[in-house]
Amino acid sequence: MADAGKFKKVRLSTEPTPEALADLKLGDVVYLDGTVYTAREGAYMRALQDGAPLPMTLPLESGANFHCSPAASIAEDGTIAIGAVTATASFRFSKWIGEWLALSGAKLILGKGGMTSADYKRHFVPHGAIYLTTVGYGTGALLGRGITRVKDVHWRKELGLAQAMWVLEVSNFGPFIVESDMNGDSLFERENKKIAAGLAKVYEGTRPAVLKRFGETDDRSDEMI
Repeated sequence: MADAGKFKKVRLSTEPTPEALADLKLGDVVYLDGTVYTAREGAYMRALQDGAPLPMTLPLESGANFHCSPAASIAEDGTIAIGAVTATASFRFSKWIGEWLALSGAKLILGKGGMTSADYKRHFVPHGAIYLTTVGYGTGALLGRGITRVKDVHWRKELGLAQAMWVLEVSNFGPFIVESDMNGDSLFERENKKIAAGLAKVYEGTRPAVLKRFGETDDRSDEMI
């Protein structure tokens, strides 16, 4: 990963051109301008499994799908108050992502934690899409500052506030980090591989645990899921 002072900062449209996407490198810091919509498992199942027509003209209205649940409320007079927009873990939606990219034409998937390079190569690359990840925890309020207006809320009655499709007008919305590129490579996998290579040295000379509970191991390359 590049030195923090050398990160490339990019302002990117939510309807990015193929050239703009191809210019992005793993680890680049991205801020978005345009329109972002939220869609996660509720919207995916309604559209892909139930066959409900999309309530938006995609990708004409937006090419950026955010995996999140806004901290928002809607008053009786229709007034919408929105603050934080905290991302949710995207790997939970990988079973739908290929079909969703084909249906929606999305070029940007935003969320937390990313997916695997296998998912990127199988689903994202054929559709010319990339994944942008949020920067750790506690950035929900920071991202909220980039929302200039709530343009619409679709499927609220059918799915509830958390699963509804929120259409957000954004400016300088971020920061996000480029987790996958147009080749389907993964920033997290690349960096984890570097860390794992030196993991044994970190624990060199440590004593084995005297008492063990179920699932505990002294092998630092082993992990129980």
